[in-house]
Amino acid sequence: MSDLTFGQAFRRGLFLKRPFDILLSGTGLLLSSPLWLIIAVLIKIEDRGPVFYRQERVGRRGRLFDVLKFRSMIPDAEKAHGAIQAVAEDPRVTRVGRVLRATAMDELPQLLNILKGDMSFVGPRALRPNEKEVQGDPDTRAIRDIPGYEERIRVRPGLTGLTQVFLPGETPRRKKFRVDRLYIRRRSFWLDLRLILLSFWITFRGRWESRQSKI
Repeated sequence: MSDLTFGQAFRRGLFLKRPFDILLSGTGLLLSSPLWLIIAVLIKIEDRGPVFYRQERVGRRGRLFDVLKFRSMIPDAEKAHGAIQAVAEDPRVTRVGRVLRATAMDELPQLLNILKGDMSFVGPRALRPNEKEVQGDPDTRAIRDIPGYEERIRVRPGLTGLTQVFLPGETPRRKKFRVDRLYIRRRSFWLDLRLILLSFWITFRGRWESRQSKI
């Protein structure tokens, strides 16, 4: 339970977090299985490139693990500039990819990571080991040198979370880390439920890529 005492974790319902992750990810994999086939066909039709894209991420206690995502960018999109987040109107994103990213359908394969225990449904975003700051911010520090990094890797990264729901993707990392730390300090099973419901609402509206309010 990281820095929380047993009593604090119990009162916040955090003992329910892992069983709920297993139940929801297993159910999600079963219910979304028809979508996997449809998405795979659409990706292949567009450019005949690979359906999935494998990424290395930083997990709890700094352990590295691999995630699979439905490919939303052109093949070899990071060959020239490395691991940089997509920005508004990013030319690397395909037409199918824009829909996948707006609805977060590109992240469906990460349900497998949640089921395995690499991730949780709710937590700080799973960072890439050598991820660079997004366009327009002069902060060139490595992610591990940003205040809050050590605190945020004490817990499992999440598919969604306080930062993912309330901040645009291009928000500077130092601000994202502050919000991540706020979640870690106030986390509870009931907060997780609210964030999951908000995430479903954002997916329904197709607003995950919005640079304004997503909710």
